[in-house]
Amino acid sequence: MFNGKKIIAVLPAYNAEKTLKLTLDDLPMDIVDDIILVDDASRDGTAKLSRELGLKTFVHEKNTGYGGNQKTCYREALKLGADIVVMVHPDHQYDPKAVARIVVPFTDGECEAVFGSRMIERENALKGGMPYWKFLANIFLTDLENFFLGLDLTEYHSGFRAYSAKLLRSLPLERNSDNFVFDTEIIVQTANKGYKIKEIPIPTKYFKDASSIGLMPSINYGLSILRVLARYKAHKWGIKKNPQFE
Repeated sequence: MFNGKKIIAVLPAYNAEKTLKLTLDDLPMDIVDDIILVDDASRDGTAKLSRELGLKTFVHEKNTGYGGNQKTCYREALKLGADIVVMVHPDHQYDPKAVARIVVPFTDGECEAVFGSRMIERENALKGGMPYWKFLANIFLTDLENFFLGLDLTEYHSGFRAYSAKLLRSLPLERNSDNFVFDTEIIVQTANKGYKIKEIPIPTKYFKDASSIGLMPSINYGLSILRVLARYKAHKWGIKKNPQFE
């Protein structure tokens, strides 16, 4: 428990056997009450290891994608009575120790989401190994998204996030994509609801076993973001209503 709130860490996993134990060893279990791992039809022994380590493990028979994995994560965390759900990637790219910091902003009751940002201190993102083209694309897309949504975030594309149960229950998450753009859609929905988002700085780590998408998938991801923003603006301006943003 953290200030009387139940904290559940959710691990959306795909081929994370090599890094799962490292991730768990760094989780602050004095803060985390429970852990859920959702295995998205991995080709390695992720699910087997997860069960051996005593985690609540859910396995997709077919690969649903990053967004589809998150949907299961949040659904199962809410069933367990989570007050705050923290997404921790089991590839150890984001420092699990930061869970102790990401839950703190919830205590003032002024936000319903907290994101770890690699771009609050931009020079550290490059020092941590972020490819320069990703660094520039991150800045460009973040500036564009801030313009469309009227926000002032330093990064939209970090996978280290925490959400309140209130927020997760209020959003039509099942209408969102099953792919990487899910992360952008949930920000758009959060902003549309008027919920406040806070950020904390986190280090950047790129290494061999950490998951990362290449150039062409990144381009497709960027185009998907533009389509989400266009749908949202069409909805807000009354051109074409979209139940995703109701």
